[in-house]
Amino acid sequence: MAVSDEECSSAKSRSSSSASSSSTHYLAKCVLKGSVVLQVLYGHIRSPTSLDVVFGKETSIELVIIGEDGSVQSVCEQPVFGTIKDIVILPWNEKFQVRNPQMRGKDLVVVISDSGNLSFLTFCNEMHRFSPLAHVQLSNPGNSRHQPGRMLAVDSSGCFIAASAYEDRLALFSISMYIDSDIIDKRIIYPPENEGDASISRSIQKNSIQGTIWSTCFISQDSCQPSKGHNPVLAILLNRRGEDGNVLLLLGWNIRECAICVISEHTEPGPLAHNIVEVPHCIGFALLFRVGDALLMDLRDPHNPCCLNRTGSNFLPNAVDEHNFVEESCRVHDVDDEGLFNVAACALLELRRDYDPMCIDTENGNVVSAHKHVCSWSWEPEHHKNPRMIFCVDTGEFFMIEISFDTDSLNLSECLYKGLPCKELLWVQGRYLIAVVEMGDGMVLTLENGRLHYTSTIQNIAPILDMSVVDYHDEKHEQMFACCGVAPEGSLRIIRSGISVEKLLRTTPIYQGITGTWTVRMKVIDSYHSFLVLSFVEETRVLSVGLSFTDVTDSIGFQSDVCTLACGLVKDGLLVQIHQNAVRLCLPTEVAHSDGIPLSYPVFTSWSPDNISISLGAVGHDMVVVSTSNPCILFILGIRFLSAYNYEIYEMGHLRFPNELSCISIPQKPFEQKQSSSSINLVNNSHVDAFPVGVDIGKTIVIGTHRPSVEIWSFIPNKGLQILASGMISLTNTMGTAISGCIPQDVRLVSVDRHYLLSGLRNGMLIRFGWPDDSKVSSSELPGYQSLSSTLENTYTAPSGISVSTSFSPHMSEANPCQKTDDSPVNLQLIAIRRIGITPVFLVPLSDSLDADLIALSDRPWLLHTARHSLSYTSISFQPSTHVTPVCSVECPKGVLFVAENSLHLVEMVHSKRLNVQKFHLGGTPRKVLYHSENRLLLVMRTELSNDMYSSDICCVDPLSGLVISSYKLELGETAKSMELVRVGSEQVLVVGTSLSSGPAIMPSGEAESTKGRLIVLCFEHVQNSDSGSITFCSKAGSASQRTSPFCEVVGYATEQLSSSSLCSSPDDTSCDGVKLEETEAWQLRSASSITLQGMVLAICPYLDRYFLASAGNSFFVCSFPTDNPQRMKRLAGGRTRFMITSLTSYFTRIAVGDCRDGILFYSYHEESKKLEHLYSDPSQRLVADCILMDVDTAVVSDRKGSIAVLSSSDRLENNASPECNLTLSSAYYMGDIAMSIRKGSYLYKLPTDDMMNGIDLSHNTIIAGTLLGSIIIFIPISREEHELLAAVQARLVVHPWTAPVLGNDHSDFRSRENPVRKVETNFNVTSGKH
Repeated sequence: MAVSDEECSSAKSRSSSSASSSSTHYLAKCVLKGSVVLQVLYGHIRSPTSLDVVFGKETSIELVIIGEDGSVQSVCEQPVFGTIKDIVILPWNEKFQVRNPQMRGKDLVVVISDSGNLSFLTFCNEMHRFSPLAHVQLSNPGNSRHQPGRMLAVDSSGCFIAASAYEDRLALFSISMYIDSDIIDKRIIYPPENEGDASISRSIQKNSIQGTIWSTCFISQDSCQPSKGHNPVLAILLNRRGEDGNVLLLLGWNIRECAICVISEHTEPGPLAHNIVEVPHCIGFALLFRVGDALLMDLRDPHNPCCLNRTGSNFLPNAVDEHNFVEESCRVHDVDDEGLFNVAACALLELRRDYDPMCIDTENGNVVSAHKHVCSWSWEPEHHKNPRMIFCVDTGEFFMIEISFDTDSLNLSECLYKGLPCKELLWVQGRYLIAVVEMGDGMVLTLENGRLHYTSTIQNIAPILDMSVVDYHDEKHEQMFACCGVAPEGSLRIIRSGISVEKLLRTTPIYQGITGTWTVRMKVIDSYHSFLVLSFVEETRVLSVGLSFTDVTDSIGFQSDVCTLACGLVKDGLLVQIHQNAVRLCLPTEVAHSDGIPLSYPVFTSWSPDNISISLGAVGHDMVVVSTSNPCILFILGIRFLSAYNYEIYEMGHLRFPNELSCISIPQKPFEQKQSSSSINLVNNSHVDAFPVGVDIGKTIVIGTHRPSVEIWSFIPNKGLQILASGMISLTNTMGTAISGCIPQDVRLVSVDRHYLLSGLRNGMLIRFGWPDDSKVSSSELPGYQSLSSTLENTYTAPSGISVSTSFSPHMSEANPCQKTDDSPVNLQLIAIRRIGITPVFLVPLSDSLDADLIALSDRPWLLHTARHSLSYTSISFQPSTHVTPVCSVECPKGVLFVAENSLHLVEMVHSKRLNVQKFHLGGTPRKVLYHSENRLLLVMRTELSNDMYSSDICCVDPLSGLVISSYKLELGETAKSMELVRVGSEQVLVVGTSLSSGPAIMPSGEAESTKGRLIVLCFEHVQNSDSGSITFCSKAGSASQRTSPFCEVVGYATEQLSSSSLCSSPDDTSCDGVKLEETEAWQLRSASSITLQGMVLAICPYLDRYFLASAGNSFFVCSFPTDNPQRMKRLAGGRTRFMITSLTSYFTRIAVGDCRDGILFYSYHEESKKLEHLYSDPSQRLVADCILMDVDTAVVSDRKGSIAVLSSSDRLENNASPECNLTLSSAYYMGDIAMSIRKGSYLYKLPTDDMMNGIDLSHNTIIAGTLLGSIIIFIPISREEHELLAAVQARLVVHPWTAPVLGNDHSDFRSRENPVRKVETNFNVTSGKH
């Protein structure tokens, strides 16, 4: 939490006009943790018997386990309040002695970080977190390349640790036999301080480690020696200044004499060597990886190292001469004088330069080297005579290498798998391999039959290069569209708040081909479910519900070799199974349930239609309904008792339909009417019963047809089947073309104060039908019904096409045939439409009551709130699933069972928030995203398409499906750099800024390179497409429909307030009336005009609704469209800064310009004189990443060193302003992670039934930051009193042993880094309590 500066009195004395921002206090909360995995470790972390995986994530540590199905399951994730540089496992040694018996046998985690400490961490099971065991200071806090603090190596016995600097220096440590706070026994720095001086002679350099340290590893010694009785040998791969190749040094530490010496030095002719790796369980052997091959080195005699064998070059055919490789590597130009690397380190960076997160503004950071090399590897965890390793080369190919010491040979396999190049590999015990991709999703691979197979995904949304927060202020539900990843794994991620779930049980992935799931009670009055029914393509299985799911299929009576279409409880103790050939009535035995029949086998009887297959079915109380498809007949079946354990199924009637039925449902429990049907006031009472007198809602049948339509039928004594209400589904797009796929997939009757129908369609839409408003008609117009009215013109009339010549069985008590009478059915009114996915929508009630909430399952699960008006739903934070059913048991009364990835997942929804992420793969590198609300589509700027770094386009993306609707490709060699929506008259155009040069945009000094760019104005053009998903409510003459922006609306009944549309999120219930239709139409971008500028256009922003700002190099311009013509673009005024402009933003008349050295500059534009005036300057040098203006006086800026600052000018009068008047640093927060995109918006999760915000709208005050490590951090404004309270709590937390920063950083110093103007008091993450 960044807080205001210490001058409290000055804050109080500021003008009231800026009082809202003068006292700036924020609560910082990480709502989505970083997903970048930089290191992967394996060891006994929680206990001596557990094998756990540790992810090093630069700013956090995550402990995970690999499930039996290969899925990665998080145990805990802990921020470290620092930057992890390297992390290793210190294995347990049996000679270690510990005071705490709980530590015995557990491995330690060793971390080196920007705190300057070597930190030893252990996992505390009671606190469920890592805790520091000891800190050993290596250097000053920060990132010095000459002090040890970059790379770690651990001896296989766990007795020694080496910590190396970027160049010239390393430190060695021996571990004490007593593991406690004094864990280090001895230490030594090499070379000594005086020898490390730059003036040493060349002869001394030859015997030292002057140069860039590429790789280190310990070489194990003879195990017969005592673990503390030998001197360790360290192998170093070194690149000396002025030399082309790398040399292998072997260093020995004479512990007794406390001296380090160079034992030997070895250079193997051939390609460039880049990594040295010890062979486990083999004394004195190591693998030397070079560009193109690998060498097996015999280092048993460190004085005479030699190469035993070399791999063939069949997997790396393009090996090159080491001299040429180093020369090409050194062409990478240095960063500025404060950078970490010099020319000597550039060759090392060349091996890892596939992506540099700091090179987001230039494409040369993504140059892919033509020289193949091993980029990651992992040894087999089990100990074998012949060690095996799986490694990945930079082409994404995986190989296995086996070392045979009988013949001293290296056996190389064929390619096991081809994917993306991996940064880290970890071969875990068994058959799984964790593969971490640096800028894309990682994966878990399975080794089977000599091949690697994909098993599961490890999500990585980093880097977040841009984001757009879709903020509907009337709904208070926000979601974020984020540009994530780089080519070829660039993607668009939808990040939304959702209901969190607690995962209780997950089975192994053995449930392939499930077609349906149901839970069934044994008695109607039972509170808990008794059975779980799973239907497969050619099989049905029944499991008992309890502490464990036990297969009881043979004791139920269900036919097990068929696919079940539906099942349920028809009477107490009587279960019904419906399959294609028959309806089966079963009496389970006592083996399956305590209330079963006392027989050794279940009793069952069947009914089947004559020579017709059953297609659908539903089970209700004392009634079963099934339908056939050809001919389409609906059968009503009853149950008759004959004798003990002897029942029969009989047909009560059937009805022929002209259209095939698509779904059937029966309300499970009778609805208790709250009022007498004879005393309802049709005009004054809005809560009415919509059914005729005498209709038992328990005998109601709700169907969907292929017409398409939804209909409500009822079985009424002495009348037979009677239609009560119907509603036709007829939707067309704006071009008048009917929308396909509107057939109901599922339909449910809901009753909350009033009755209404919910239907999920096969095209991913969700619709709601209701009874017309009773105030519009009188009861005389609707004989035999209560509260019925005429329908809008868009709904259809009575289904006269339904066959009335129907026959009924003689068992029906003098029922008349279901003929069309004068009592016409009610025409249901279409109330609301939402698109929630792209696959058919299934509706699953959470209980049997008619007012129960439902789970709407499409390609994502949603919780549908039935008690809300219109359609109100919330995302469920769970993975895409194929089926779902509620499971109510004693142990889990609110359980929900999902079927996903061929596994059963038993979860429980909890009343808390969680962000969930949906991925749309786009390819290339998506760099900017905008949401165009009027056309309901996303605009994404992409670069590096089809592996061409200079190809770029602007694409229109459907936010529901992720499909690219259209694309505007830039000219060859032109790269898009920025874009923004600008209003021209009553319409919006897209203004795109580009670069016409292939070189870098910024000089090392921060000045702009001499380049050119273009401003392109693109207009939106509608394309007629019969397959377009766009829809509008097609209403005939006389219907109450109207067109508003951005969505179509159709007025519903006046007594309900219907919410506005929310793209893929739940609407609130306080907005205007109407039905919202959310579908993306077919649009394309057309060029209207363009101009060429001197400089790359890195920033664009709208200004005062009639202008826009555009940068070009270190200049920026105020532009407009005279006469509201997008073909005429005019520059009105211009300004210039000293350095390259990286960001532009505006608020009312204020303009904030951010550059790469001078930070934020405030300007004002005078319309009369058409001149720009420079008002204020940043008090610090700052390489601006992004900036937003909270108001005319306050700017929030992120820089590329990982800090966010709040700058204010509110304590100065503008008429006295001058460029020398610095802005005031109000607040500062160092994250250690670069926020490339910051936005305004609340982004707070709120359940529809909650009132968490107490009427306070934070959408304009809260700051959202997306970072390169894939985290999302929100900054919530708080009062001074709240800040003082939280500051006092945090002051205690940061010094408490259990909550202090785990890497030893001083909390206050860490959070105030990169803000040298004044020491800023800081408090952070108080609510999370994670320190």
